[in-house]
Amino acid sequence: MALLIFFGFIAGAATAVSPCVLPVLPVALSAGATGGRRRPLGVVFGLTLSFTFATVALVYVIDALGLPDDLLRNLAIAVLIGFGLVLLLPALSARIEGAVSRFTARFTPKNQGDGFWSGSLVGASLGLVYAPCAGPILAGVITVTASQSFTVDRLAIAFAYALGSALVLYLLMIGGRRLIAPLAKRSGKLQAAMGILMIVLGIGMAAQWDLRFQNWIADDLPAFVVNPTRELESSDASVERLAALRSDHSSPEAREIAEGVAAAQAREATPSDLPVIASAPEIAGTQEWFNTPGDEPLTMSELRGKVVLIDFWTYTCINCIRTQPWLNAMYDRYKDRGLEIIGVHTPEFPFERDAGNVESAIERAGIKYPVAQDNDYTVWNSYANQYWPAEYFVDADGNVRYAHFGEGDYAHKEEVIRELLADAGRNPGGGMTGAAGIRAAHSLLTPESYLGTARADRFVNGTLLSGVHDFGPLKRPGPDQLAYGGRWNLGPDDALAMGGDLAVNFRARKVYLVLSSPGNPRQVSLLLDGKPVSAREAGEDVKASRVTVAGERLYALIDLPRPERHVLTVSPAAGVRAFAFTFG
Repeated sequence: MALLIFFGFIAGAATAVSPCVLPVLPVALSAGATGGRRRPLGVVFGLTLSFTFATVALVYVIDALGLPDDLLRNLAIAVLIGFGLVLLLPALSARIEGAVSRFTARFTPKNQGDGFWSGSLVGASLGLVYAPCAGPILAGVITVTASQSFTVDRLAIAFAYALGSALVLYLLMIGGRRLIAPLAKRSGKLQAAMGILMIVLGIGMAAQWDLRFQNWIADDLPAFVVNPTRELESSDASVERLAALRSDHSSPEAREIAEGVAAAQAREATPSDLPVIASAPEIAGTQEWFNTPGDEPLTMSELRGKVVLIDFWTYTCINCIRTQPWLNAMYDRYKDRGLEIIGVHTPEFPFERDAGNVESAIERAGIKYPVAQDNDYTVWNSYANQYWPAEYFVDADGNVRYAHFGEGDYAHKEEVIRELLADAGRNPGGGMTGAAGIRAAHSLLTPESYLGTARADRFVNGTLLSGVHDFGPLKRPGPDQLAYGGRWNLGPDDALAMGGDLAVNFRARKVYLVLSSPGNPRQVSLLLDGKPVSAREAGEDVKASRVTVAGERLYALIDLPRPERHVLTVSPAAGVRAFAFTFG
């Protein structure tokens, strides 16, 4: 974690001299060049704290209160315009500065005045506007934070990133202050000019000029100029430590399971020769339970004597959905012969933490076996798990004996169940069921495609930044590429439609899209190669080339006879949120 914090600091410092910061830089320079001698330090202080809050804690605040994603950006713009107006009126500026100084003097030494706190206010607004410049290191932290519990480690990475940027900006402000020192005799005119500049920039941000500028440089400048930290943030060391964020609290027992599973898979143990990998951890830290008597939790100790299959899943994961028919068949066949299946629902997106959404997904899939919500990744981390879906097979003595990640290999897994039942003195019955999951197409398919900025890839729009954007006319994407057109509000995990369109050039038989419509149902229109989707091509959620989005789940958009190459255009009503495409 220490290395990742160091990388975050270096990446933040480099970001402060990248083109992404140019819309913010004039405001920082103008704020630091006027007023008291400690104002630049105040700007740094405010920017560091607000940036850290915006990139980590804000995920929880927005999710908990249901706030619009652009609320704090609008507040930041208002602060910048307000501060610019104050600079235009010297008498008002002096009065406000004096009031702030008198108030803060009650809590701080006198030597911390002289513009520090007014600079902090400007810095706080800059941190909220500057947050979209966060690179992959911060994106990884944001993605994990959206579904997992808040930790000091994740806060430290965000703080280091903010501090690296703030220190470079501080040096730039000090340099700018020295350059304009000869103009001190004209400080009144200089302050007014700075005020006008801040007002213009605030209005420009309200009109999204800064976002358009960032999109323009992302499209037309070389990658090393747009993102000077790319090599650092994509290094093996960074990638490995970002991946470890999901399991950075794994216990020695969890690591023993992970290492034992890896060793067993390496030697390809047969069902009749399954090693004892480790003792299965107790199921703890869960929230709601479903399909148990009184919806009460189950424990591994009370299941001793039964064979237990632990299945990690999340309800918008297409790979998980395709395994559910096999799991249902195993439960129907072997539940009375000593098998218990426990579905551990560990969310990928924030809305998947909602118990009502999970319950609806259980009903849609016809799941009868017990399901537990693992919103805090407690059970996930107890196995040091990294996959959806993942299945762990526990014998009657409570030992993990086998694990499988992903889809398929259904016959082999059923053989494992039957062998463990026989070892426990249970009669598995005669013959295999022949059950399987929903089969995916075997040809090369378009990979899963995330729409939020944290994991966006293969977009013809170039580097995607969080915030409100007007992408202009929809471009035609190339093979396996995506494109935004029109107006969207992009977040780390999702894209909020504001009258825009989305296109994907895919090769697949089936196309799915995770959608939600907060507040009330909304419509999404579809075109396949520029034409309405016919009944022969439509997925089960499509009627007359439209989808009614009423719940937060995976929607089936396209269902073709065979894998084919097409361009799908999605036009959601304003207010619809889109998360990720998957293909089958």
